[in-house]
Amino acid sequence: MNRSEKAALQLRAVDVLRTLKETRTYEELAAETGLPAGDLNRYVNGHVLPSEARAREVVGGVGSELLAEELDARIVVDDEGYVDNSRVVFDQSLLSLVPPVAAETLGIEPPDAVLTAATDGITLAAAMARYFGSRCAYAKKSRETAVEEFIEARQRLSSGIEIDYYLPANAIASGESVLVVDDLIRSGETQELLLDIAASAGAEVAGVFALIAVGDEGIDRARAHTDAPVGALVTRE
Repeated sequence: MNRSEKAALQLRAVDVLRTLKETRTYEELAAETGLPAGDLNRYVNGHVLPSEARAREVVGGVGSELLAEELDARIVVDDEGYVDNSRVVFDQSLLSLVPPVAAETLGIEPPDAVLTAATDGITLAAAMARYFGSRCAYAKKSRETAVEEFIEARQRLSSGIEIDYYLPANAIASGESVLVVDDLIRSGETQELLLDIAASAGAEVAGVFALIAVGDEGIDRARAHTDAPVGALVTRE
């Protein structure tokens, strides 16, 4: 790891700790992370950066675990298997924790654009784009009236229904790197559509990431369509 990569990792760890600290005392945070409260105080207030080993532990280890536990506690699944994740996707403070953890666990580089599908994935995509300094692009099921050219992807669902997604043609340029994100991955049909759009644009896929995976079908389907890293923060059966 070179100096710039090390610094980026250390700053990611500080981002995670600062967001966790918003809802915890230093003593509580120390108990959850196993790090001394005094050290946490210095990290959060910018007086010193954590070591490379400690930063990796925070971002890829305890930070990821704490975030997954927080997300899991907010998810409600009804008797028919429908997932209510509104307490997650509408909480910008919580979502701001996700990008550094996703970047570390997937091992992805900052993309040129973050691509999602309207509408529930937009808040996550915005948080990702803000963290990486990238553009945010989202495909919709309808054409924008004022836009003349679109990239279109069509998918026949297992139910037999066909759906179309449209992305303005100038949203992603050929050769750019694209991170595909969504709040939820179940069947993988939406992610396949987004990957088709990225391919039609001539873009390079940097990764596929979801907050919540319901079962393995969607993750497996996405992996079958790209060699890029694919993962989710929380998995529910």
